[in-house]
Amino acid sequence: MTEMVFSAIPKRVGEPVLPRWWRTLDKWSLVAVLGLFAIGILLGLAASVPLAERNGLPTFYYVTRQLEFGGIGLAVMLGFSMLSPTQVRRLGVLGFLLSFLALTLLPLFGTDFGKGAVRWFSFGFASVQPSEFLKPGFAVTVAWLMAASLDVGGPPGKRYSLFMALVVVGLLALQPDFGQAALVLFIWCVIYFVAGAPFVLLVGLAGLTVLGGFGAYNSSEHFARRIDGYLSSEIDPRTQIGYATNAIQEGGLLGVGVGEGTVKWQLPDAHTDFIIAVAAEEYGLILVLIIIALFTAVVALSLNRLRQERDIFIRLAGTGLACAFGVQAFINMGVAVRLLPAKGMTLPFVSYGGSSVIASGIAMGMLLALTRTRPQGQLSDLLARRGR
Repeated sequence: MTEMVFSAIPKRVGEPVLPRWWRTLDKWSLVAVLGLFAIGILLGLAASVPLAERNGLPTFYYVTRQLEFGGIGLAVMLGFSMLSPTQVRRLGVLGFLLSFLALTLLPLFGTDFGKGAVRWFSFGFASVQPSEFLKPGFAVTVAWLMAASLDVGGPPGKRYSLFMALVVVGLLALQPDFGQAALVLFIWCVIYFVAGAPFVLLVGLAGLTVLGGFGAYNSSEHFARRIDGYLSSEIDPRTQIGYATNAIQEGGLLGVGVGEGTVKWQLPDAHTDFIIAVAAEEYGLILVLIIIALFTAVVALSLNRLRQERDIFIRLAGTGLACAFGVQAFINMGVAVRLLPAKGMTLPFVSYGGSSVIASGIAMGMLLALTRTRPQGQLSDLLARRGR
């Protein structure tokens, strides 16, 4: 009866690695991710051409770069998906430590590329955004600490993880990158909630977040300008939000036609932060709904598999990764339709960007590894191990 309820699959003796990986993999989530990447290339053919012309580069320069980055990202995703949960934990913690170190060095060696926020290391031929790589490692590390705290005689992992989250949020806010800071805090809250967080503490953290927002509004002109623009009853048509809103309205149900959109010529970030506006204008609401459905499918399928998982670390880490993937997509699309203030966050696997697509590949590879079906063992054995 236990095996029937929890869908345990016994390991076949002598089965080769690749067939076992394919048999246990969440294939529908993999198909959804490949679909998102294909849509990203399709939209890149439209959105990145104007940027290439403005910069005096070959017409499809950015599309070619996205194919190169995407190839690396997909290869990394498939490689990570073959790892065991123990290997995911070790690489996740190591990745977090390296990304955190890089984040602390940004004020000394980073650049802002004229965007007012020091978020990148520039190497001439390419740039790296440490915060993109920090998120999957952060989710895994927090899950590891919280799972360890649930063991009898375990360390105070919840307190350690909270301190770690606050330090990371502080470093991101100094860039300033309030969008990534909010996402990191969200990841911690989701994992803590699944681990059995007291409701009062979550309410208290929500209150502190609101107070932090007021402080940022009064101390950061960059943050205040975005909030004022979001709260304004009128949209300035010459702003990025104004152009994006107009493009979405013009697109309607079926779009204005392939190559006929104008927002890609008006927005400098049409290929990254506002890629959904290009999709809505040229292909209409239909393509936008397809994109939303693909993101929803990945999150829903992953959470459904994790619901059957008995290992606490796997459940916590997988939930954090899945929710971060979905919420980042929600933030990107929410900004374009003015549900949220401007954040400067990419749409995973769809937006242009080397750091974004490779880091998304790492995160999705970890999630696919953690959601693979595996023998669960007897529940009594698990309880006995945790009670030692």
